[in-house]
Amino acid sequence: MRLLDRYIARQFFVNVLVLFVLLFSFVVAIDVSLNVHRFIHNATKLARGGSESEPSGARVAVVTAFLVADLWWPRLLQLFNFMLGLVMVAAMGFTLTQLVRHRELVAMLASGLSLRRVAAPILVVAFVMTGVQALNQEFALPRIAPLLARDTGQAGQHTMGASRVPLVADTLGRVWYARAFDADTGTLEDVYVWERDAQGMAVCRIHADRARWRGGGWDLDGGIAESRTNRAEPAVRVDRIETNLDPTELRVRRHDAYRHALSWGQLGQMLRVLDRLDRNAPEVRAKREQIQRERWGRVSIMASNVLALLIALPFFLSRTPGNMLVRTLRCAPVAIVSLLGGILGASAPVPGLPAALGVFVPTAVLGLVAVASLSTIRT
Repeated sequence: MRLLDRYIARQFFVNVLVLFVLLFSFVVAIDVSLNVHRFIHNATKLARGGSESEPSGARVAVVTAFLVADLWWPRLLQLFNFMLGLVMVAAMGFTLTQLVRHRELVAMLASGLSLRRVAAPILVVAFVMTGVQALNQEFALPRIAPLLARDTGQAGQHTMGASRVPLVADTLGRVWYARAFDADTGTLEDVYVWERDAQGMAVCRIHADRARWRGGGWDLDGGIAESRTNRAEPAVRVDRIETNLDPTELRVRRHDAYRHALSWGQLGQMLRVLDRLDRNAPEVRAKREQIQRERWGRVSIMASNVLALLIALPFFLSRTPGNMLVRTLRCAPVAIVSLLGGILGASAPVPGLPAALGVFVPTAVLGLVAVASLSTIRT
């Protein structure tokens, strides 16, 4: 049995690798074909350096290849997490189709082996790949998060740099503005903060030359608070402001792709920052629900990927050879709906349930469907 298990597991794993290579090659080729002029333009500037002479075509080609690789290797790690569920279902279909075509399933049944037992090595590899997905999410993606926020024109750059912080509100209703936010060091320059009343009118303005994040708030350099309702009141010195707008939150608001690269610990740190604020405030509760949904939704999606694989298995596990194209056409909509249902259900709020439970509603539904689907296997 160990030999047979290794054979099926190897077939499935090789199919997963081949599908990922094909998918990655297709995605990168499409992006390069659409943005080749930008890659070549940036490569020409880098190859020229500080000189005025035009670089050779070979040098430009090498630098262009480097820029493509530098831009896409972090994106491929993230794409691996996004596409793992679909690739595992497709690889399972190819693996069982190969076994059916060579009459290997018939031989296994003739030896007294159950078809459900045939699926065991496939599930073991699926659990291992899901574990790799979790490790990638928790350890690899957070380290390369700044690289994921780049566009084609920023290929070759390994820092996020500084940018202006537009008017943005925190969970306590204060409005923030900064002339510059250095995303690499997490510091703010020329900071303005407006505190507002219940009607949204500014009642106080705080200005500081510089702000540094420390333990749940910003330490201000030269912070001065001035009343906007009574100009006769003297200015008051302010050294610190507690808020949920930490450097991570500002990076997320600047680059939406940065949110998906945060680890479990980083999301937990954002929750601990919110815990220091008024937990009864509606904005704080809404923000907590959003982070909890992002946090637990990842677990729900990983479980849904495995359940979608279980739901698709009976379409290919059959005692008698048949038309595998027909089975594939029957399986495709079921598998796609299962995968998309797990992803969309994990991101949509469920009224009356906390986020940590609501994200598992599609997982529970898919679990029931998987049990019903596996019971249809005739062996």
